[in-house]
Amino acid sequence: MKSGKNFLKSKVVVKKIVEIADIKKNDVVLEVGPGKGALTEELLKYAKKVIAVEKDERLAEFLKKKFCGCKNLELMQGDILKVQSPKSKVQNYNSKFKTLRNLKKYKIVANIPYYITSRFIRNFLTAENQPVKAVLMVQKEVAERICAKPPKMNMLAISVQSYGEPEIAFKVARKYFSPQPKVDSTVIIIDNISRKFFAIPTSYVGIGRLEKEFFDLVKTGFSHKRKLLINNLAKIKTKKELEMAFKKCEIAPNARAQELNLKDWKYLTIKQSRIG
Repeated sequence: MKSGKNFLKSKVVVKKIVEIADIKKNDVVLEVGPGKGALTEELLKYAKKVIAVEKDERLAEFLKKKFCGCKNLELMQGDILKVQSPKSKVQNYNSKFKTLRNLKKYKIVANIPYYITSRFIRNFLTAENQPVKAVLMVQKEVAERICAKPPKMNMLAISVQSYGEPEIAFKVARKYFSPQPKVDSTVIIIDNISRKFFAIPTSYVGIGRLEKEFFDLVKTGFSHKRKLLINNLAKIKTKKELEMAFKKCEIAPNARAQELNLKDWKYLTIKQSRIG
């Protein structure tokens, strides 16, 4: 398992990652960033099938030789972000990685370059074929942002928590990588992934509409962190309308975006757009 070009060298940490992923004998696991295959080797002991996606051509070739003859491994070489994108114009990727688009009830175990963490998570959580669980090695600060609670909520936390239940599993010291990275790492679990949060039992409105309006509102609400939420949202509604919506949702008129919880955002979306 690697962080950029930093390979995880601790077998204890590898076993711990597989343990918290709770791999069953019928599970299909998507591993992103297998590196030299330390984690891949452990996953193959428990999963029905492991699909490993490696961007680096040389590492992909190394893995191909290392696991030659392994029947429950499907190795793919390519950029996972291009594979994920439903609007990708790179038809070779769409054809080559069709297997990934058809996956159902799968788990993700990923160690991706930290600079694409947010995009990677967002792409998979919003995909039509969401994973049921994800175990990710991320930068310590990113893990803390993902698991944040009011009054320290942020766009990334909301983007993850509205689809699943994230929690910090354990921290991984720099000494367990070779070479040692300049940042600290943390393994997180995102469990019970679904779109249930966006369902409105008493409404005929589709999940897709609420999902879109929810994130449009959140994005606008966080546009200027130092401003009051009501002032940020004044771009899309009159202050009078917002004051009424805030009152119905029991949100203080002087609240800031980071102080609201998920339910506050959901109710505010429903009230201000009148879709509930």
